[in-house]
Amino acid sequence: MTSILGISAFYHDSAACILIDGKIIAAAQEERFTRKKHDPSYPYNAVEFVLKFASLKLNQVDQVVFFEKPFLKFERLIETYMAFAPSGFKSFCMSVPLWLREKLFQKKFLFDKLKKHDENFIDIERIKFSEHHYSHAASAYFPSPFNEAIILTADGVGEWATTTLAIGKNNNLEIKKEIHFPHSLGLLYSAFTYYIGFKVNSGEYKLMGLAPYGTPKYLDKVKQIIDIKDDGTFRLDQRYFNYATGLTMTNNKFNDLFGQKPRNPQTDEITQFHMDIAASIQKVTEEIMINLAKSAQREYKIKNLCLAGGVALNCVANGKIHQENIFDNIWVQPAAGDAGGSLGAALAFWHIEKKNKRYVNPNDDMNGSYLGPEFSQVEIEKELKSLGANFEILSYEDLINETSDFLSQQKAVGWFQGRMEFGPRALGGRSILGDPRSDKMQKNLNLKVKYRESFRPFAPSVLREDLSEWFDIDTDSPYMLLVANVNSNKKIEMNEEQKKLFGIDKLNIKRSEIPAVTHVDYSSRIQTVTKQNNKPYHDLISKFKEKTGCPVIINTSFNVRGEPIVNSPTNAFNCFMGTDLDYLVIGNCILDKSKQDPSLKKDYTKEFELD
Repeated sequence: MTSILGISAFYHDSAACILIDGKIIAAAQEERFTRKKHDPSYPYNAVEFVLKFASLKLNQVDQVVFFEKPFLKFERLIETYMAFAPSGFKSFCMSVPLWLREKLFQKKFLFDKLKKHDENFIDIERIKFSEHHYSHAASAYFPSPFNEAIILTADGVGEWATTTLAIGKNNNLEIKKEIHFPHSLGLLYSAFTYYIGFKVNSGEYKLMGLAPYGTPKYLDKVKQIIDIKDDGTFRLDQRYFNYATGLTMTNNKFNDLFGQKPRNPQTDEITQFHMDIAASIQKVTEEIMINLAKSAQREYKIKNLCLAGGVALNCVANGKIHQENIFDNIWVQPAAGDAGGSLGAALAFWHIEKKNKRYVNPNDDMNGSYLGPEFSQVEIEKELKSLGANFEILSYEDLINETSDFLSQQKAVGWFQGRMEFGPRALGGRSILGDPRSDKMQKNLNLKVKYRESFRPFAPSVLREDLSEWFDIDTDSPYMLLVANVNSNKKIEMNEEQKKLFGIDKLNIKRSEIPAVTHVDYSSRIQTVTKQNNKPYHDLISKFKEKTGCPVIINTSFNVRGEPIVNSPTNAFNCFMGTDLDYLVIGNCILDKSKQDPSLKKDYTKEFELD
């Protein structure tokens, strides 16, 4: 038996995973344990979890693989400061001490951290290093259901690479082309995230959600700062940016081009201008990704595409690539960001360094991304009792039946079942559920449960067997990483008066038979659900369909704005008591909000730092 521990850390979304004989056993992000969103610290709790889940002590692990090479990253840092000198001296002075203290000597630093798990871990040579984008590419290809694939990765920056094109065949993976820093699609998107007043490395998905409220009227101006070639490759005009050496993403030249200063999220409202800016950068992102995909397919003529890196979480762009029919099949790593780098580093070592044969799972090798902690019924009851919770224990059949009743009555339900998801999406393990037929549910869930902006869209979980009847797509999307339109026979067309509305005024217009999961442009971020991947969740949606005729429910992550997805029964109960959720369904227990001790209610509105 060979075991490999994969680790990603020290930038954002630290995580750990464990492989045994090449099989993914467990994986989790550190933020779920520490309750710090995007926690970048050494993933002590995640490492402890995966070791315990695999019944291993660290000294029994054959290899520890870190997801990137710190010396290459330091080289890029120094070369960048030299190229831009003397500007950026303040930023240089802030970053270099941390590198000299910790990051430059990362092997020893990691070794010292690892020894805290097991003092018998004494062999520092067990620690190996992958490369950042190679880890991303490996995380996309090796768990995919393909024997051969083109792999595109795009994010902010790794060591030097920001975008890569790789080819995977059997158990081999080779990066063929790279775009290097400072030319980065991820950093371009983050620059606009910053400009619109959202938090970089956290609020990019809000920018994507805001885009459909605008029109891409600033397309020409965006293309003044990025030179896009026909094959999708690009260069950014650094005169408009400040991220290479500065403390902000954009500069005054950028502000002058677009006509406004960056929005202050504390004082400035989101206006039509910001929506149009969002629409413009989203359109450019889609164009680049589509052109990269087309040129790769033309050159290598392979029918399968795999995606990873933070840009691969842009499910709208993924959906546009799918609509173009460039490839027969597309597979996106559900933990596409840096967390998934831990998985890719471990898989690359197993297949590339150790030259182990690859066995392709036709459904993929991610176990539905349910790779995190789980709790037994005994553990759930014990935690709930210690918290003073009032709960009822039901049989499995009664639990499914009652929960489907709550949903059909338009109640908001916290749903905590099985193993926690790996990656940023709740997929029916740690989810908040609702009735998509309600035209008030989107606004109510956003404002009263999630404590976030009302424009933020919700995703539909749909039975795979009913997918094409409700949406204009007929391909698996188990990880909520493809966007498609609601079918025309389910749409409710806007009248002439409604079409004249601008921005957020469009939000309250009922657009389809499932308005709570239909975005303003008639699109939806789809999760397909099968009995094979998640039987309880499939059974619940099936029962809801039996009662309502609708095989779709709202699925949003079980948390509030700024909070990591809940991990434990205690996290779930705290969130339940700090929001306007009506019911909590956890294991075989059902909790009714009206029956809880009022003194246990929590003020959750200021509990977490806003994203």
